[in-house]
Amino acid sequence: MPFILANDFCDRFATIGFNANLITYLTQQLHLPLVEASNTLTNFHGFSNLTPVIGGLVADSFAGRFWTITFGSVIYQLGMVSLTVSALLPSLRPPPCQAGTEQAQACALASAWSLLVLHLSLLCTSIGTGGTRPCVMAFGADQLDVELAKLAAITMVVYIQENVGWGWGLGVPTVAMLVAVTAFVSGYPLYVKMAPGGSPFTRLAQVAVAAFRKRNVAVPSDPRHLYQDKKLDAAISTAGRLLHTNQLSFFDRAAIVTHGDFTSSGVPRPWRLSTVHRVEELKSIIRMLPIWGAGILLVTSASHNHSFAIQQARTMDRRVVAAHLEIPPATMLIFSNVAMLGTLALYDRVLVPRLRRLTGQPTGITHLQRTGVGLTISMLSNMVSAVVEGRRKRVAARHGLLDRPGGTVPMSVFWMAPQYAIHGVADAFMDVGRMEFLYDQAPESMRSLLPRSTG
Repeated sequence: MPFILANDFCDRFATIGFNANLITYLTQQLHLPLVEASNTLTNFHGFSNLTPVIGGLVADSFAGRFWTITFGSVIYQLGMVSLTVSALLPSLRPPPCQAGTEQAQACALASAWSLLVLHLSLLCTSIGTGGTRPCVMAFGADQLDVELAKLAAITMVVYIQENVGWGWGLGVPTVAMLVAVTAFVSGYPLYVKMAPGGSPFTRLAQVAVAAFRKRNVAVPSDPRHLYQDKKLDAAISTAGRLLHTNQLSFFDRAAIVTHGDFTSSGVPRPWRLSTVHRVEELKSIIRMLPIWGAGILLVTSASHNHSFAIQQARTMDRRVVAAHLEIPPATMLIFSNVAMLGTLALYDRVLVPRLRRLTGQPTGITHLQRTGVGLTISMLSNMVSAVVEGRRKRVAARHGLLDRPGGTVPMSVFWMAPQYAIHGVADAFMDVGRMEFLYDQAPESMRSLLPRSTG
């Protein structure tokens, strides 16, 4: 367990430190326009939320979680190394803007080679995420470690990037990722490694095809007449087989035994006959799709926190206590993480015991209720951010700063703290509740696939 915890902490520290302030690197070092830089990051972020589906499929089908995590970590490491090298080599980034230049258009733009290195680096990190994200939770992740790692990254690493240099700023998380990979691989002899049970997508497709082929066959009223095969399901049901449910009864036809469903040697033909356990796997996935999809809304709500909001903070008064001390724009993310940590502690220590007495639920409220509360709070975060941006623009207009992007709007950056904090509270409810629900309800053989496929 210490190997996994060390890997998880260093991995989160590295990935958050690497990505939290990347919008600044693209706009300040590569001189990309804000819209182009934001689109680049959100496109690759979206791709990195799709690759875990493939990574989870590979882990559950044939590779296993250990080797999927290892491969993903190495690919992610390559992406970090290449971008760090590009930050160190002057030939791979445009020359600095001339002193006093305020318009980004007047600065030399990044060359085609610089953009190629950037895109290849982000592609590697997206592919690497597909190997690590779907397996870490099932292998042994801890939410508190994740948030503490984020907290360290958005303070220490961002400070280095803003005040020391991008070579060091990207190099520190790159070294942290190397430590993470080393720690994880070092524990190989101690891990309990489960044999993969075959492609879950293939099994789902087999159930759907078999049910469609038998669409005209009547479903028996007694589910005991449906096909069961404990030996066939052994690799995908180590914690017990799923019981028959009455919903989505169309798919029960896949478990009806008809002529031609077995080979001459008595082996069932998988595209003609499925077990009840496999039918229930498909039913479980279909029932969970709306809850899985709800996570997309939270990601959409938070997508601006690492792009436009950071640039918004850069234009504001960032002085802290003494006039010579300024908070880096990306460090404003600390309010989201502190709020999430505080909410998690308050929820577990204070709210759950009281709610448990009222509702009788071991968790205080159900996972779905927790998800709904978080989604509602996330809407409030967007409303607050709109109000703050409206005020910022009015202050900028009053001081003639609308056409001076390099100027400082005389408005404290801490006006943005509430929107970050509210989003952190929403995360503590919705993201955690949704992942717990999906992990609890997902079929055993697909637990690497669903809980981390968005976020």
